[in-house]
Amino acid sequence: MKMKKSVELLNAAVADELHAVHQYMYFHFHLADLGYMPLASLLKQIAIEEMGHVERLAERVLYLEGEVEMVVTASVDKIHDPRKMLECARKMEEDSAVSYNKWALECAKNADSVTKQLFEGLVADEERHNDIFDQEVRRVEKFGEQYLALQSFEGTPQSGQGQP
Repeated sequence: MKMKKSVELLNAAVADELHAVHQYMYFHFHLADLGYMPLASLLKQIAIEEMGHVERLAERVLYLEGEVEMVVTASVDKIHDPRKMLECARKMEEDSAVSYNKWALECAKNADSVTKQLFEGLVADEERHNDIFDQEVRRVEKFGEQYLALQSFEGTPQSGQGQP
């Protein structure tokens, strides 16, 4: 078995997932600062899911007796417009799903079915995230500033969901 290639692909995925965590938390901070608490919470929740992906990938690397490379290869895009944030997140998820599909096929060629299955599971998660972000983009497109204005009413002290 060509496990070296699997470790290489797994570490590329670790970098991708770490980038997503950083990007989504950046968006979370700025959305919260703008008062868009439901969107901020959504980005934070998905960032946490991406951290779970990093953990699963790292566990597989260690099982294959590789070294986990905790390197982020892309920088955070400093986007402050909520719609552009969602579009960026949607594109990131789409790109990850495409890469993970390719990498699953590569692992299959190298007789590494466990890593293949790991990548296939990640594809399902990335597609689900893509769908969530796509729905939010469509809501912003359909309702515009009205949708974003409603976001600012959620999580306020008056709604009982504010921060302590």
